[in-house]
Amino acid sequence: MKKIVACIKLMRLHHSVKNALVLLPAFFGGIIFTRSGFAGAIGAFFAFGLAASSIYVLNDICDAQRDRLHPEKCKRPIASGELGVSAAWILFGVLLALGAAVSLLLGSLSGAVILLLYIVLNALYSFGGKSIPIADLCILVSGFCLRVVYGSCITGTPMSKWLNLMVIAISFFMALGKRRGELLGTAETTRNVLRFYTHGFLDKNMYVFLAMTDIFYALWASDEKLATVCAKNPRFLIWTVPLVILITLRYSYKIESGGDGDPVEVLLSDRVLQGIVLLYALAMLFIFYF
Repeated sequence: MKKIVACIKLMRLHHSVKNALVLLPAFFGGIIFTRSGFAGAIGAFFAFGLAASSIYVLNDICDAQRDRLHPEKCKRPIASGELGVSAAWILFGVLLALGAAVSLLLGSLSGAVILLLYIVLNALYSFGGKSIPIADLCILVSGFCLRVVYGSCITGTPMSKWLNLMVIAISFFMALGKRRGELLGTAETTRNVLRFYTHGFLDKNMYVFLAMTDIFYALWASDEKLATVCAKNPRFLIWTVPLVILITLRYSYKIESGGDGDPVEVLLSDRVLQGIVLLYALAMLFIFYF
């Protein structure tokens, strides 16, 4: 029983919040509540979730020795000794096989290629890419972007260029914020790449991408030609811009207030941020579907 619990912890199921990105193309494409759109989006969510969990397992296998030096990561199953490395490798293989199987059942060759690309990039990250400055950020960002592209391939609904650019910008903002939090909160011995970053570099670039996020979203929300195709009430989209600004401001405030800047931890630990995100989701539901 303890090993089962350790396996579940290793899969980091709470990080499934990130996999909601695969639902965005179907949602913004106006098909999330159709039978085919819903089935494709949910299938994509589970397929990518299994693949992502396999990568978390691989990352913990590679980082076990270093994690033991970290005040929080030392509690992870492999680092703490709850689960052996051999059992973790088996879990990695099972999750990877299941993710690939679900993806193939969804019937999208391009989707399968995207999932393979995600696995390869993150394997490179685990085996050394995380120690290369800038490259580590690019791989982290690719994880968010590939989720959106995967959802688009599976459901056959392309995303607006402005929304794609927004996803890239906010992903860089969160990746830089994560490194900033790690630099301020942990010893450099826990992550080699932190030796190459300075607080000033991370701070300046983080807020460049924050500004780009709000600008790209505003450009999309103000372009009614792009939204009219799917949205029932496109004229109201522009009024969601203040909500997005509030979300980014609150997120920025939280990572400035301490913590390691992990996007999932920030979201799950702040009720105010959750409330604004929920309000935004309800507003978008009304604009696109009612």
